[in-house]
Amino acid sequence: MNEYDSNRILDLMKSIDYIRTQNLGDANCFILNTCHIREKATEKVYHEIGRVKKEFRNRKKPIVLIAGCVAQAEGEILLKKEKYIDAVIGPQSYQGINKIILNYEKELTKINLTDYDTVKKFDHLNSINNSNNKVSSFLTVQEGCDKFCKFCVVPYTRGPEFSRSILEIISEAKQLVENGAKEIILLGQNVNAYNFENYQLSHLLYELNKIKNLRRIRYTTSHPKDVTQDLIEAHQKCEKLMPLLHLPVQSGSTNILKRMNRNHTIENYLEKIKDLKNSKPSIKFSSDFIIGYPGETDEDFEKTISLMKKVKFINSYSFIYSPRPGTPAANLKEVDSSTAKKRLLIFQKIADGIKKDYRTSLINTVSKVLFENKVKKDNAYFGRDEYFNSVIVKSSENLTGKIKNIKISKCNHNTLFGENILSSQVKEKEFAA
Repeated sequence: MNEYDSNRILDLMKSIDYIRTQNLGDANCFILNTCHIREKATEKVYHEIGRVKKEFRNRKKPIVLIAGCVAQAEGEILLKKEKYIDAVIGPQSYQGINKIILNYEKELTKINLTDYDTVKKFDHLNSINNSNNKVSSFLTVQEGCDKFCKFCVVPYTRGPEFSRSILEIISEAKQLVENGAKEIILLGQNVNAYNFENYQLSHLLYELNKIKNLRRIRYTTSHPKDVTQDLIEAHQKCEKLMPLLHLPVQSGSTNILKRMNRNHTIENYLEKIKDLKNSKPSIKFSSDFIIGYPGETDEDFEKTISLMKKVKFINSYSFIYSPRPGTPAANLKEVDSSTAKKRLLIFQKIADGIKKDYRTSLINTVSKVLFENKVKKDNAYFGRDEYFNSVIVKSSENLTGKIKNIKISKCNHNTLFGENILSSQVKEKEFAA
């Protein structure tokens, strides 16, 4: 979502004659768009400001603006602690970025703009074309969260759940397709909680499915509680919807899920997995895990390992619990640091083994790959298969924007490698499941 927001900020600033530069030293304005999910993200703000200071120590200082969730959560602290920062702007207020910059150019007045005004933001953004021209493009459809998981800052930094209108979304999606997008990834803190005038995410998927020249649809990130029957059916009926679902579970222990206020049990989660597989037999899953959440016992941790082995997530993101200021969990007694680190290493070793087995199983199978761009250093192209696996293929043909049948020849931990083959050579049974 930060990538989507950053691109829209660039679209906004064109009207005041600011354009993006790839060279920090050329910048008149430096904007750092931030995330507050992990503690290190806040530390990186000060690290990046130090980098800018060093670059401009003998030259005129650029306007320095901190945007995003760190700005929302710690705006006043940032302005007081780091005098080099000129303004902070929250993720629901960045439609006002031009006024902030123009005002600062005239008056050199520091500004804290962290209002929750999501409706006004999208009303303004709807009047400006989305200029993103990537083959795979992000599109925000929902923001905020009403779940209040005890470890999470999102309800405090992004505000309550808000869904854009279907007409707005379809209009922007068509812009992106006209710009060259072949795949659109729908974004939301709880994207499957999308609800606009009784239209659910499933309705939106069906409407997007009708757009000519749009070849693939994905959505992220979902909450297990909002996996509804109509959405499950959409995975069966919507042919452009890819067969991979990122469904964060956070823990394999119902006890820990209750402590997290996740409002679902492992039994509920597995039932949703079963229903999705029944609806779409080829579907696979990825997930997020928090290791060492306050109160996690050895038994709780073993249940998380058991869940990983049972579902066999083809990709997973796991982290040691990181207390975020202002969240209820920040006041809980933490699991011993050395114990949490040991558990994370054990978990990641198992997760990596499952991932390796899965990727190895793809060798000598054929995948449909949408190519996004040319690899800079080689005569090769980068793309992703239907399961979002990275694929690199050497080719003298320009593959950008094309979907090709690729026979996988080898793999490493993060990437599949293959060769382009003619459609006539491909038998249906060869396709990777």
